[in-house]
Amino acid sequence: MAKDNLQVLNALDVAKTQWYHFTAIIIAGMGFFTDAYDLFCISLVTKLLGRIYYHVDGAEKPGTLPPNVSAAVNGVAFCGTLAGQLFFGWLGDKMGRKRVYGMTLMLMVICSVASGLSFGHNAKSVMATLCFFRSGLVLGFGIMAGGIFAIIISSAFKARFDAPAYEDDPLGSTVSQADFVWRIILMVGALPAALTYYWRMKMPETARYTALVAKNAKQAASDMSRSFRLTLKQNNKR
Repeated sequence: MAKDNLQVLNALDVAKTQWYHFTAIIIAGMGFFTDAYDLFCISLVTKLLGRIYYHVDGAEKPGTLPPNVSAAVNGVAFCGTLAGQLFFGWLGDKMGRKRVYGMTLMLMVICSVASGLSFGHNAKSVMATLCFFRSGLVLGFGIMAGGIFAIIISSAFKARFDAPAYEDDPLGSTVSQADFVWRIILMVGALPAALTYYWRMKMPETARYTALVAKNAKQAASDMSRSFRLTLKQNNKR
């Protein structure tokens, strides 16, 4: 068995760069993209959340999130990220990268959609629900993408549902449709996670995990033969 494992790993080490490598890099990049979008898009909708849920009649300025609520909404996902990295990193060594990566991606899909569907009868319950689902989310172009998408959605809603300035009409300055803006921005974070999940599930488990941890050199060789066909044929001829 040890000899078979060494042969599998040696074939993997000498394999030339192929399309499989680029696919793996793209999937890993999509994972970082999803993380960045989900972690940072919330900061772009906090002002809107304040105007919608913390408006005070007669105030000179639009409503804003209280400091403790703002800290919770913005920081809960980072706390969840630290805990998730430790727990799912350990679980990945036990169950395999493919299975655990799929679990984390589906968790992000569910939490992203659920964040946009945060429910409640008052501001406190909506913020509590939002924080709960945000805690389940685990940098890069995703930060920029979150900003660009937030600008696009906000501009589209402003063009469709134009409103007077706050100084002219405090209540009318925040149209009821504005409540959909922050929900849409958060829920879109589920799309890259879902796509990454689909692509990752089409790829086999890493050969090193299958050979060394799962102790299945035959399965590792089979997985490699699908991912590195040309290299394995060349090795067999030798």
